[in-house]
Amino acid sequence: MTSSSEAARPDAPPAFVLEPNQPVPADLRGRVLALGNFDGVHRGHAELARVAGAMAAERGTSAAALTFEPHPRTVFRPEQPVFRLTPEPIKVALLAELGLSPSFIIPFDRAVAGIPAEAFVDDLLLGQLGAAGLVCGYDFHFGKGRTGSPEMLQARAGHAGIPVAVVPPFTFQGEPVSSTLVRTALEAGDVGHAAALLGRPWFVRGEIAHGDKRGRDLGYPTANMHLARDCRLRFGIYAVRMKIDGVWRDGVASFGSRPTFDDGAPRLETFVFDFSGDLYGRTVDVAFVAFLRGEAKFDTLDALIVQMDVDSARARGILAATPAFLL
Repeated sequence: MTSSSEAARPDAPPAFVLEPNQPVPADLRGRVLALGNFDGVHRGHAELARVAGAMAAERGTSAAALTFEPHPRTVFRPEQPVFRLTPEPIKVALLAELGLSPSFIIPFDRAVAGIPAEAFVDDLLLGQLGAAGLVCGYDFHFGKGRTGSPEMLQARAGHAGIPVAVVPPFTFQGEPVSSTLVRTALEAGDVGHAAALLGRPWFVRGEIAHGDKRGRDLGYPTANMHLARDCRLRFGIYAVRMKIDGVWRDGVASFGSRPTFDDGAPRLETFVFDFSGDLYGRTVDVAFVAFLRGEAKFDTLDALIVQMDVDSARARGILAATPAFLL
């Protein structure tokens, strides 16, 4: 997924946390700001970046993102945290690749949620950040009670001479693109559909931890990773690629509770084909290419090994036919 927007300036920090009344360095003010949660950084977000980049070029400046952490819905419903597609560091990096840099991050809490929409525009967007232009999606709402709308933003910023572009619903192959639809696809295990909406395979990042070494005894040593608690990827077996030292290597992974053994806390266990290096303690990315089957409990270890052989062969075949990708 690419953007024609201006490339991120190498000297710009990737993220800048906004605190109330905190001065923003002069060289970071005066940007065209793309506004949103940007979870997943999908094709629709890439369109916002494209529009922001074009507006920035017209106004002789560069484009940046304004986003919120944590996700506002998680603040209001902590018992039902949002399934985050891209944690903050990944989101910031992906936005920078789209030409939005830095990402101005508003630490979202109930106090921020209580800021009147008018003050959000006047004091933060136009005052603190000195925005040269604003870009938002058709469904962007902000301010106390979510009373701020794209129309209100256009009217208020426009009165100050600041242009506002509202991006209509973005569709890909006839289907609307949204973070919610990506989450729904992943919850169903449909990583191919998720990739189509995102414009790239969905991937996770984490540190490789020691496991119980059962995979090694079975002839399938795995690299084990604990994913975020809010991850609702469907339990099952996947054809994957793991990024090791900048190189994507093919493999097969299980995400679930290991019902044949202990039915424990969910974790991701990846067997990397034709690799024997030590990964413990290293942070790696795992990209999901295809769903192979659901999680299952086996009566014997021999039956499990037979199925693992089948899964590995299927994964090798799928990945051999899948073009290499750079993330």
